[in-house]
Amino acid sequence: MGDFTGLVLFVLVGAVFFYILYGVIRAGVRDGILQADGRRAARSEQLN
Repeated sequence: MGDFTGLVLFVLVGAVFFYILYGVIRAGVRDGILQADGRRAARSEQLN
């Protein structure tokens, strides 16, 4: 029974880790896209 509990705990901790990692990567990509859009808009205004 102890081995099963350890395995479940290991899987649970791994799932939480990867979920947090997914959120961090998703936020980074979102911020990068927004920053690129802002730079593109600024360049567009400078050219016009």
